[in-house]
Amino acid sequence: NLRLFTSKSRFRGQGVLSRFGLVVEARNITLPAGARAVLSCRSPRLVWTRDNLRDRQRVVHWDLVRRSPEYSVERVLDMSPGARQRVYNSFNKDRVSIPETAFNDGNFSLIINNVVATDKGVYTCNLHHHYCQVHRNIQIQLNVTKSEDRVRRVFVVLLGSSVVLPCVNRRPLWREGAQESQQQVVHWDYQAPGVRPDRAERLVDLYASGERRDYGPLFSQNKMSLDEDAFTLGDFSLSISDLKTADIGLYSCHLHHHYCGIQERRIFRLTVGAPPPSNPATSAPTTVQSNELPEPRE
Repeated sequence: NLRLFTSKSRFRGQGVLSRFGLVVEARNITLPAGARAVLSCRSPRLVWTRDNLRDRQRVVHWDLVRRSPEYSVERVLDMSPGARQRVYNSFNKDRVSIPETAFNDGNFSLIINNVVATDKGVYTCNLHHHYCQVHRNIQIQLNVTKSEDRVRRVFVVLLGSSVVLPCVNRRPLWREGAQESQQQVVHWDYQAPGVRPDRAERLVDLYASGERRDYGPLFSQNKMSLDEDAFTLGDFSLSISDLKTADIGLYSCHLHHHYCGIQERRIFRLTVGAPPPSNPATSAPTTVQSNELPEPRE
């Protein structure tokens, strides 16, 4: 469940002048870690399609101000008409963006996928039309709370055994979305012990269109696998074979429906242990224990 608390204060008239320029709106937003944040910033003043000679005069840039542990100002991204948006921090590549149609429809909102604790701070949307001398600023305080995701603990006893980490959603929204095939994506991440969540390793991206992107050799080596009909079945479970101690860690399944703005996540802790002493009279099967999660909500 995603909780969103907003408190909004609008500055009328000429606005309030701050060190960042003319502040026309200020907001506070609180989200749990792992959520998808949309920091709204809209202005029709920068929408003008007939001044191609002065396109470079229009620019939007998002900045992040942090006040702890030390005060700092960081440029998140910027974009001007006819140019691709520039993301300054490599960690934010493919995670932070604004709509490519921003200068056509006036929607300059900042989208942050998989919010982490370090995203906390004051975000400023800076809108400039230098030729018309329009300078607007919108400030949004983003607070990040602890994730509401529960960890489903999976204990695999035997080395060399196999396990299936279940990630299932059979609702029609996920199984019958052919028209939004590029808007629906599922990805699996792996977080080794001692690694920060924002440094987790991407294992695979699976799109409703049928496209799959593997990261690393684990899928080509048949170490890991997903069902080829995952979106048809609504079953995105990850199979891992020939388990070794190097496989210990957190595995997370992320379901994104970008068109509907829905995000779900399941997290598994995988532990691999040594096999018990051999006993010809009995065979020790693989043991899997899990704490069941409630059914995900749409």
